[in-house]
Amino acid sequence: MGLFSILTQELAIDLGTANTIIIHNDKIVVDEPSIVAIDKNTGKLIAIGEKARQMHGKTHDNIKTIRPLRDGVIADFNAAEQMIRGMIKMINPKHRLFTPSLRMVVCIPSGSTEVEIRAVRDSSEHAGGRDVYMIYEPMAAALGIGLDVEAPSGCMVVDIGGGTTEIAVIALGGIVCNKSIRIAGDGFTADIQAYMRHQHNIKIGDRTAEDIKIAVGSALPDLDNPPSDYIVRGPNLMTALPIEVPVSYQEIAHCLDKSISKVETAVLGVLEQTPPELYADIVTKGIYLAGGGALLRGLDKRLTEKINIPFHVAEDPLHAVARGTGISLKNVDRFSFLIR
Repeated sequence: MGLFSILTQELAIDLGTANTIIIHNDKIVVDEPSIVAIDKNTGKLIAIGEKARQMHGKTHDNIKTIRPLRDGVIADFNAAEQMIRGMIKMINPKHRLFTPSLRMVVCIPSGSTEVEIRAVRDSSEHAGGRDVYMIYEPMAAALGIGLDVEAPSGCMVVDIGGGTTEIAVIALGGIVCNKSIRIAGDGFTADIQAYMRHQHNIKIGDRTAEDIKIAVGSALPDLDNPPSDYIVRGPNLMTALPIEVPVSYQEIAHCLDKSISKVETAVLGVLEQTPPELYADIVTKGIYLAGGGALLRGLDKRLTEKINIPFHVAEDPLHAVARGTGISLKNVDRFSFLIR
């Protein structure tokens, strides 16, 4: 067994639209933005993760930055494969005589089609995976939050990631009803960009919009302890002269309102399909929020007021899915809901 464990490396991968997290031996070993920089002339990989993110929006003709995942699924097969391979290399940078064969569990959106599932499997196998298992994201999120997914009582998870928002009711180790909508972190960022353009006549890029979302992002126009205004610098669209605009959290709450309403509607849609016995369980336990979108200020409060069921933000919502994927990796033989 000793030799076998040296030859096999077990990895749990949360392949996200915004961030990719890899867990090895119960520790988060890689937590990097899902982005690669590629030399256009040679097609060679220049940088991945944080280094590539720093280049994003600042490149010249010879370098292009690619986000291989769009809406939670692989959009650029080649870049995705290079990214997975590069991130696995980060774990053991010391070149060994041989590369260990990999057993991995990768998580995928619950609304994935056969083709999309195939793309994830192929990318993982090309990156060196020998045994590749897959787990649906809401299932992984529930495990990561610490819910007992195999119990005969229902629990509900809303996972707001970068590309998709996954809503699922889980009982007896399976997903009873679910919905995957393509409104999530990236959509919020795009809303902020459009708002700044229309409202303040200022042009900003993805990264600045992301920074605004983190600094003053809010789901409610009145918070108990509000963040201070965020200063945005950029070119005026009319004159191309530099301007500075202070942005308050009330403005962001107003500009994200439509997208958050769509998330509310989707949650209500899943609750409508839920069998009455499970519905009763969910009302008692509450609904759990995971993913980066759960960090939006006042989101749990707003959803609780709208739906009349208490919403709880998971502790460390950013890593809930990755932790759940790690738990499923240790129980590969026991969990029947993993997809081969």
